[in-house]
Amino acid sequence: MKLSQLLDNVDVLQINGEPGGEVFSVCYDSKLCDQDSLFVAIPGLRKDGHDFIPEAVARGARFIIHEKDYIPPPGIGAAKVVDARRALGILGKNFYGHPSAELCLIGVVGTNGKTTVTYLLEAIFRAAGFSPGVLGTVNYRYQDQVLAAPNTTPESFEFQKILREMVNHGVTHVAAEISSHAIDLRRVDDCVFALGIFTNLSQDHLDYHGHMENYFQAKMRFFKEILPRGEQGQICRMVVNGDDPWGQRVVKEVGAPCLTFGLEKGNDVRAEILSLTAAGTEAIIRSARGDIALSSPLIGRFNLYNMLAAAAAALALGVPGNLIKAGIEGLAGVPGRLQRVGLPGEPDVFVDYAHTPDALLRVLQNLKEFCRGRIITVFGCGGDRDRGKRPLMGRAAAAYSDVTIITSDNPRSEDPLFVIGEIAGGIDCNVAVKLPPEEIFTVGAGKYYTLLPDRKKAIELAVRLAGPADTVLIAGKGHEDYQIVGEKRFSFDDCLVAREMLDAAGSGRL
Repeated sequence: MKLSQLLDNVDVLQINGEPGGEVFSVCYDSKLCDQDSLFVAIPGLRKDGHDFIPEAVARGARFIIHEKDYIPPPGIGAAKVVDARRALGILGKNFYGHPSAELCLIGVVGTNGKTTVTYLLEAIFRAAGFSPGVLGTVNYRYQDQVLAAPNTTPESFEFQKILREMVNHGVTHVAAEISSHAIDLRRVDDCVFALGIFTNLSQDHLDYHGHMENYFQAKMRFFKEILPRGEQGQICRMVVNGDDPWGQRVVKEVGAPCLTFGLEKGNDVRAEILSLTAAGTEAIIRSARGDIALSSPLIGRFNLYNMLAAAAAALALGVPGNLIKAGIEGLAGVPGRLQRVGLPGEPDVFVDYAHTPDALLRVLQNLKEFCRGRIITVFGCGGDRDRGKRPLMGRAAAAYSDVTIITSDNPRSEDPLFVIGEIAGGIDCNVAVKLPPEEIFTVGAGKYYTLLPDRKKAIELAVRLAGPADTVLIAGKGHEDYQIVGEKRFSFDDCLVAREMLDAAGSGRL
């Protein structure tokens, strides 16, 4: 593609050197540059792409997009732009021919539930005869293609690339998790969205956003600025959790036509609960389009909200109720989202991604409704992330667990004991008594917590403690199959470790 075509709509301040010729690839990682590449130098959060321009040129890059002053050597073209990160998205859209305009793209925004909502939408679209694709936390996938997901929402150029691949393979509908980081870093500014979904908002990522209002405004930017750019004919282009206080602000402050969903009266799409058990959920979804009777294997009130979000979105897109029902009922589960590990006759063991105070609280509240015995919770918090949520998660765990085992999550560069100590700081000694791990076996009824940094040993302790009627929740990492300690990533899968411990317990080896 000619450089002039690539730069269409990019806010260019100055062009130096030799701007003519063809561009054969675009990259923002200098190591990926080759002959006749265009390199975008982005000032990142940790590294500055301008420092890597010489390497990009040495590897064959012929064109440079930059923000800071740069004089290109002979034979190299350079364009100084107002915002290199913003330019990257426009370059991606131009390079791949604006693929989001060729399919129905749905953005799912919120703190919790995004992954499950995308899985539900995928199931509904498949039941409706569409060809769905998904971009999210677990992976990026379409048809028989499954790609690793380094970010919940891909970088802007990768987002356009994957959408183009999806279009070329016949994908018609894409459900994408849109993170607050992605919105703030302009990763989806150049996409046309047919619909936006707001699931809820609770504390997370304050290490990045600073405080809740900033976090909310990042989410709001999707609905105020990005969503209105894509006019694809739908009368209703927003689906919002009407029971969530932050969702109510979205409805009020955006002021666009929308469908609200929830359990409370007054929502456009609401649910009447018939039963919530450990076996699944039975409910009737009521809307102006008629009633949908559901029987889903997904458990918990929070999952009913996820079903409502997906159902409301599908209704907004004109999917018939019988196909919505078929899709939701056909989804057996979501990886790492209240995923059952225990087999019949064993204690109930669940692995869940809950890594925010609200998510952990909701999962435990729901398990409390079903559990016949004790709840034993294993969890930690990630290092180098929002420290403010750590004591809140400790408080939530102790409030609804009979035994809380605080362990490591992904400690990264922090001392695991320091992170664990901050979590434990949120537990009131009048609510739960602190004991060494070995003493947990010797006490009677009551609420207790213990500290055990080794996550594998923590899961082993939970399984050893659990009786037939007890429930074990292993929270925080969900689908992740690794643990990050320092700068190294080690293989670690909560589901596999829990299964190993259950098998060992069954054979008498524990």
